Amino acid sequence: MKNNGKVQLSMLMNTGDRTAVLDEIRRIFLIHYDYESFSQVENAFAIICSLFDGMFPGYRKCNTEYHNLTHTLDALLATSRLMDGRTSLKEKFDVKLAINLHLAALLHDTGYIQEDWDIEGTGAKYTKSHVERSGAFVEKNAANFHLSPADVKEISSLIMCTGLKADSHRGLKGEILEAGAILGTADLLGQMSDRAYLEKLLFLYYEFREAEIDGFNTTYDILRNTLAFYETTIERLDGPLNRSYDYALYHFRLRHSIDDNLYMTAIQNQMHYLSRIIEDETTNFRNKLKRLDVEKMEMDYTISRKYV
Repeated sequence: MKNNGKVQLSMLMNTGDRTAVLDEIRRIFLIHYDYESFSQVENAFAIICSLFDGMFPGYRKCNTEYHNLTHTLDALLATSRLMDGRTSLKEKFDVKLAINLHLAALLHDTGYIQEDWDIEGTGAKYTKSHVERSGAFVEKNAANFHLSPADVKEISSLIMCTGLKADSHRGLKGEILEAGAILGTADLLGQMSDRAYLEKLLFLYYEFREAEIDGFNTTYDILRNTLAFYETTIERLDGPLNRSYDYALYHFRLRHSIDDNLYMTAIQNQMHYLSRIIEDETTNFRNKLKRLDVEKMEMDYTISRKYV
């Protein structure tokens, strides 16, 4: 059925509910593969939750408010949905690649997590190197995830596809290249379609500031620069990532009877509203970000940094 804006992405799933996300990716996975194969994904899911919660030996609790567990689960769910949509059009991935793709989604931002000895600042300081650090985390902790050396190499290659470098897909071919494009797409769709994306950009500003990324001197800068980021993101989605976002439309048609790519619609709506905020110079932008209490967010974040 035509959507006409009646169903929004956020109505389908609360990605802050870990159990709900796990249930949904299990449901989708079992349409195409057996339950025994999913057990490795389920094990990884539990480990990643414990890692971000600060319960994984040798590592500190996640302290990046933008690149947190909710973002990882957003990317995981988007990965599952895109893979499902692809399978409605093409032969499904080999089960090992399907498992590794889900594991790569779970592991793709582990580079933000600090080890116990690393007590200076937050994981945001690794913004520029977090992709490579995520690959290193996979290699170091392969036994916990029951990974062979070949799995480690494949998962690390998939994680590289979430990086914004032009050559992040170098050396990948065939289905692994397709899987990498799905993960890179899911990473972007998951965060930019969040109904509170514009509000959460303020957390991203603080991460960028700690990482000493140029061009973000004020919180307003990150809103203004996000419009340009959107344009380059569309170029990346249409180019190197091979329009993998189209698979979402087939998923929503098949599993929800909705003839709409809810991810792209949500992102377009966000950018339309952001344009209106930027164009109106008469009103404090914070007054127009209403899905979260922005001023409280900024105050709480500033206070919390004193105790990191």
